[in-house]
Amino acid sequence: MELALLKSLLNKKFYDEYKGDRCPHRLFSKDMGKIKTLIDHAMDKYKRDLTVSEIEGLFLSSEKGLTTAQEDVYKSYFNKMKHVDPIGADVANEILSMLFQKDVGAQLYNLSFDYVNNEDVTLEPLRRILDNHRDDFLPDLNIEWEDISLETLLEKDDEEARWKFNLPTLAQHVEGVNAGHLVVGGARPNTGKTSFHASIIAGPNGFASQGAKCVVLCNEEAYHRVGTRYLTAVTGMTMKEIRKNPREAHARWNKLSANIKLKESTGQNMNWVEQVCKSYKPDIVVLDMGDKFAQDQSHEGLKLCAIHARQIAKEYNCAIFYMSQLSAEAEGRTNLNQSMMEGSKTGKASEADLMLLVAKDAPVEGVEDDGFTRHINVAKNKLTGWHGRITCNLNYYIGRYEV
Repeated sequence: MELALLKSLLNKKFYDEYKGDRCPHRLFSKDMGKIKTLIDHAMDKYKRDLTVSEIEGLFLSSEKGLTTAQEDVYKSYFNKMKHVDPIGADVANEILSMLFQKDVGAQLYNLSFDYVNNEDVTLEPLRRILDNHRDDFLPDLNIEWEDISLETLLEKDDEEARWKFNLPTLAQHVEGVNAGHLVVGGARPNTGKTSFHASIIAGPNGFASQGAKCVVLCNEEAYHRVGTRYLTAVTGMTMKEIRKNPREAHARWNKLSANIKLKESTGQNMNWVEQVCKSYKPDIVVLDMGDKFAQDQSHEGLKLCAIHARQIAKEYNCAIFYMSQLSAEAEGRTNLNQSMMEGSKTGKASEADLMLLVAKDAPVEGVEDDGFTRHINVAKNKLTGWHGRITCNLNYYIGRYEV
């Protein structure tokens, strides 16, 4: 490697790029360092490309005290140099960076020895080493920049909403989602979180009917209870009607059931979720509930869980719906915001591309029925930028959100 680097330095253009402190002789072994010093003198004097034979002649004629054995050693070096290929500038830059790291390591080792023996009483030598070589630990990158042509950006923007929301009032402001998106959904208990994702996936014109392969990983309610929500959302029939007319229910269910997979996931973690996505390659993944896949339920643990969910969405080209509880602060309110998330008020929100928080009207004293009205708050929206609240109805008999 040293001989190839020295041969590269015989090219004037290459040498000028790496001369001086960028490639000092101390980076080389003792014998190679002597040849490097000679190349420095020759380049300074002749200012042109040099050949190995020219450097050999200059070196052997200038080193008067060499024994015959030493002269033979150097001749073998030059003979080998004639037959090695020079190193390109990009590779040389990385090699020099690694050599500098070794050199700085040696300097720091010697300096620490001086400190231990009280031979150096200030930190100035250490500061000088760090200042002089800060850049040497950062080799240059050859980055292939992203295509930001008008045509590409328009095409990518069109792809943002591959899977359309089937709720018209929501679709007016957020048309849909695509691979790599993390959607955080939240609501208070008994508001209709499960019916919400069942409706947008399995309802009329939902993701499943658009051809999306949908996976629902449920760790809160039993899978069959989630499954009945999806069954009624697909068929548009209540469970009572399904029991009375199973043949019709079968006909409707069989049209979409191939695109919907449910799995009881209690006790599993995000590593398992990643394995599912890697193995089955879904388009839409619902984590119901997302927080329960976190092994650590602290704020930081829930944030890491959301970060992992986002990484999975990007790595495996799927949209992930991360369902979550809202805190007691959201109880009885229709205007919701991201600070009302349970457990991790900022962690999950910071990772989300879209936050859809579902509310219902505050209870009226003396009235047992909570009512059918639901308010979907778009609390964060990196997809279109629109924030606000839309109102719709929950037909909880069949698990559909309707306008």
